[in-house]
Amino acid sequence: MEPAGARILLVEDEANMVRTLVRILERRGLQVLTAANGSEALAVLDQEPVDLIITDLNMPVMDGMTMLRELQDRTRKPSIIVLTGYGTVKSAVEAMKLGASDYLIKPYDTDELLLVVERQLEVRELRREVESLKREVQRHQRYGALIGDSPAMQEVYGIIAAVSQNKSTVLITGASGTGKELVARTLHQRSPWSRGPFVAFNCAAVSETLLDSQLFGHRRGSFTGAIADQEGVFQAASGGTLFLDEVSEVPLALQAKFLRAIQEREVTPLGTTKPVKIDVRLVAATNKDLRQQVRKGEFREDLFYRLNVVNIDLPPLRARKQDIPLLVRHFVDEFARSYNVAAKELSPEALEALIAYDWPGNIRELQNAIERAFAVSAAPTLELEDVAPVLSEAAMSSSPAGEGGYAGAPQEPSGAAPSAPPADRDGGLIDHVISLDEAERRLIAAALKQAGGNKNEAARLLRIDRQRLYRKLEKYEIH
Repeated sequence: MEPAGARILLVEDEANMVRTLVRILERRGLQVLTAANGSEALAVLDQEPVDLIITDLNMPVMDGMTMLRELQDRTRKPSIIVLTGYGTVKSAVEAMKLGASDYLIKPYDTDELLLVVERQLEVRELRREVESLKREVQRHQRYGALIGDSPAMQEVYGIIAAVSQNKSTVLITGASGTGKELVARTLHQRSPWSRGPFVAFNCAAVSETLLDSQLFGHRRGSFTGAIADQEGVFQAASGGTLFLDEVSEVPLALQAKFLRAIQEREVTPLGTTKPVKIDVRLVAATNKDLRQQVRKGEFREDLFYRLNVVNIDLPPLRARKQDIPLLVRHFVDEFARSYNVAAKELSPEALEALIAYDWPGNIRELQNAIERAFAVSAAPTLELEDVAPVLSEAAMSSSPAGEGGYAGAPQEPSGAAPSAPPADRDGGLIDHVISLDEAERRLIAAALKQAGGNKNEAARLLRIDRQRLYRKLEKYEIH
């Protein structure tokens, strides 16, 4: 997190030390509260929310160790940095066992103190984000496996809520990988017919000669190989929901029979003239423009209007980027269970790269990227390098943005020095990238420029420690 604005409780009985530390911390935009001992600190915590405690161990009235024991009973306690001398390192280790997050050995320099403070504030903020994302995921469980809180998804939820209680035919449109089947399943789960079957059928998955039989059924002997009666998917879904994916692939010759099934609520299996009544909720989906197919004469206009009673149009993932952190958290938890490992965190750099990418394969591609990161990394935190290969390959294998690259990738003239990315509304840096390495190089260069060449300030802007910044400067030969 940006340290500016965070609340620090400094627990120290030496007045000169207090004045020095308050001045250092307040210069970084931190709010500092003070207490002379553990007892005063507990009183402050009863009245004020605090993000981080910096405490000495040796104090009168109540020492730091006793204060830590008292804090153990509190459900919500701040992160804690312990200050200790060379002779009391064992006490610092004991303090860590009692819940301290980090410690500093006196004497320490200002940069070391600020680095530890920023690191602990960042970890605390990440934990808050994880908890918030988990709550959001749980909140949206009422919409099945659909995840997202963007305005576009709120509109989708509204339509689902409005039509799930009736049998109106629904046409779901959207690019591949946007979650059309999940919407269909959610409609079914929220409907009064949720105890009935949910049958999903891909109209493009079988040949034209078999499609008639698969949709409407057949009688024994109706064609070579028909050795027994078989019901089609319309009958199999009776009492529930039939989801027909890629409905645009139904051949024109079969669309009249399809139309009759919807209009009359009956189907006629191959090999008989006797219709069979059906009772299904029909949900169809397509990634094509059916209106354009109607204009070309490839799809019946009357069938289109029968299918398009209620339309749910799913936006591509690049149009709902604010949902990416929620989706990432969902997939991280999902694969942690699948791989039977502890839940992982995601570094800020990795999450920013995932948000910056355009995701031409939409949610399915994001899911695959997270699974790949799980497969290649055993670390408790997924870093930029764990997700970079997937994003870099996609960026390099497809040139213009919108076809697999990054949105707004700047085009540099040959031989020209690449320009830094523009600042966003809050004065920070945003990613407009050609590849992830190039994005990182540009961000570092822009941060250094914004910091006037001050590496400590540049590291702060980038939210990384100085050692990592130095490694990056060497890697990209930035001077």
